[in-house]
Amino acid sequence: MSDELEEFRVEIPEVDLRDLTERLERTRWPDPETVSDWSQGVPLDYIRELCGYWAAGYDWRATEARLNALPQFRTEIDGLGIHFIHVRSPHPDALPLVITHGWPGSIVEFLKVIGPLTDPTAHGGTAADAFHVVCPSLPGYGFSDKPEQPGWGVERIAATWTALMARLGYQRYGAQGSDWGTSISASIGQQDPEHVVGIHLTPPLAPPDPATFDDLTERERAALASLQRSAESDSGYYQEHATRPQTIGYALVDSPAALCAWIIEKFWAWTDCDGRIENVLTRDELLDNLMLYWLPRTGASSARLYWESFGQVSELISGSTVDTITVPTGCSVFPKELQRPSRRWAEKRFTDIRYWNEPEKGGHFAAFEQPELFVHEVRSCFAQLQ
Repeated sequence: MSDELEEFRVEIPEVDLRDLTERLERTRWPDPETVSDWSQGVPLDYIRELCGYWAAGYDWRATEARLNALPQFRTEIDGLGIHFIHVRSPHPDALPLVITHGWPGSIVEFLKVIGPLTDPTAHGGTAADAFHVVCPSLPGYGFSDKPEQPGWGVERIAATWTALMARLGYQRYGAQGSDWGTSISASIGQQDPEHVVGIHLTPPLAPPDPATFDDLTERERAALASLQRSAESDSGYYQEHATRPQTIGYALVDSPAALCAWIIEKFWAWTDCDGRIENVLTRDELLDNLMLYWLPRTGASSARLYWESFGQVSELISGSTVDTITVPTGCSVFPKELQRPSRRWAEKRFTDIRYWNEPEKGGHFAAFEQPELFVHEVRSCFAQLQ
């Protein structure tokens, strides 16, 4: 592959789908949990039912067709093949926008928002709301290549995205991100300020400010309590990813049931779903996202990003390392987010916040859970940044 853009279509061999079904049917299940809730992990009855539907009711070909209805490409940057969706708006003055996912998400998260973002006049907006959307798969995720050498952390991915936007001919653009995409978008702002009009983060990553601890708001107290709960009961996955991604990778690549439980637990914990994921996402949507881990066998390669960069992110969240982001910034802090810094905390790191909002509903996968709210936040943000 050269620096040329190559059109790409998802074409999964039927033998791979049969293999998935056979593996699901041969799953050796553990004994059930000894509690009546999710406190020990995904309940056996729930995961067996979901995997049964995955094997016998789910239709991958429908999702494959949805993906192939969008312009997809691959191109080589810094020695790695990068897969991305690129949808140009019918409005020529649209702002180019690179949107970045994280773990355990994928480009599937954004399928419901690409249309409204690129063609706002067909979805309740105006031409001034239009974006040319670029949605890449992270290295080691989806249909991008898997790095074969260490070094593919947040900064290198951000540099790759800036090279991608330049290759597409965009000299002025915005960056939007969630999860790993938050750190990558912030790094894009640091590395390419002469071309980046601004960044939109869901949420911004910023540590609690000790100077405010004698005068905390109710929201700030709740944010601190959330951080404490996460450290106590929701840290196992990232400790494993950050220290032994290869070890967990064997289970995630070999067993679809293991992959399903490992990822679905996070959707239950991190969505604003009132304890039932299907309140915000259908079984098909959950499985669509899972397939972008199962089919390309990215259980280990996706986890490896934590090994590369989680220590750096942890230092930023704890405040032991401080950097500043000076590009114009917009922030949307959804109520079930893992990190929910207040504006005054965030302003210590992001020195030019132009837009701030705290929507009333939504969680870690905002574009997936609440696409209309997400589109509103992106439009409102960049209306202030341009």
